[in-house]
Amino acid sequence: MNKNKLMSAAALLASVVSTNVLAAEKEMTLMLDWFVNPNHGPIVIAKERGYFKEQGLKVNIQEPADPSTPPKLVAAGKVDMAISYQPSLTIDVAAGLPLIRSATLIATPLNTLMVLDNGKNENLGDLKGKKIGIAIAGNEEATIGTMLAQENVKFSDVQIINVGWALSSSLASGKVDAIWGGLRNFETNQLALEGYKAKAFFPEEHGVPAYDELVFVANAKTYDKEAIKAFNKALEQATTYIVNHPKESWKEFVAYSPDTLNNELNQRAWNDTLTRFALRPSAVDLKRYDDYAQFMYSQKIIETLPKAKDYVPSFD
Repeated sequence: MNKNKLMSAAALLASVVSTNVLAAEKEMTLMLDWFVNPNHGPIVIAKERGYFKEQGLKVNIQEPADPSTPPKLVAAGKVDMAISYQPSLTIDVAAGLPLIRSATLIATPLNTLMVLDNGKNENLGDLKGKKIGIAIAGNEEATIGTMLAQENVKFSDVQIINVGWALSSSLASGKVDAIWGGLRNFETNQLALEGYKAKAFFPEEHGVPAYDELVFVANAKTYDKEAIKAFNKALEQATTYIVNHPKESWKEFVAYSPDTLNNELNQRAWNDTLTRFALRPSAVDLKRYDDYAQFMYSQKIIETLPKAKDYVPSFD
């Protein structure tokens, strides 16, 4: 009788513990900025290696049908978090969207002004009178214009052509002389695989303030601080693992979706992205954010000047 009671009590205790563990698991929806690619390495590794689960999180990863919508869905309360870009976040906050930056994924710019390394465009001054291809019309005058001004070239001295997402092919075919929006970890490798050597001019070396390429955003009114802290801790674990074990983590990354991820372009991009992941996703330099916002304001990209302290809370 006593033995049966003991067994029943043990079973009850196990049931309660199990129930509490399940109840403690916080479900979160994360929408990416694009389809899964090496830029998302820490997210995939955190999920595949169980780091999110260890932090009591169940993270549902979604890919957007339209890459312009993730931050808007966060602002509308449709998803918990999304990946955005620091420049885009600044624009959104200045426009009044209730968003905060909760972590950094890629801590350096990836965008470049790219040309073929064929001796025709050795510096930005050589682009005077030439064609520059862009993927999406928007703020190119501010960034490209600032870069060109370093070599005394006016924005009106170049012709901007919208080539859609055919950036690499437009450059390789000679349709344009340069492209803006080609990523230093992707387009350079894509062109190399097609037999073309590219030369990249980095905005942060030509008058544009440095910024975080990819950041996580959450709803300013409803974000769960403890859940975000747990998410960031798992992300930091994953990033540390990737940096310490680049080859092993690559294999684990492609296992997430072998048919789409396991190719030469992604492997090259993976190697070129390793040094750009934020080692401390929660850490942030508020002045850096304010400096970039000031740049956007001075270039008339935004009409109001947001202060980093208002949309970049601490999660340390």
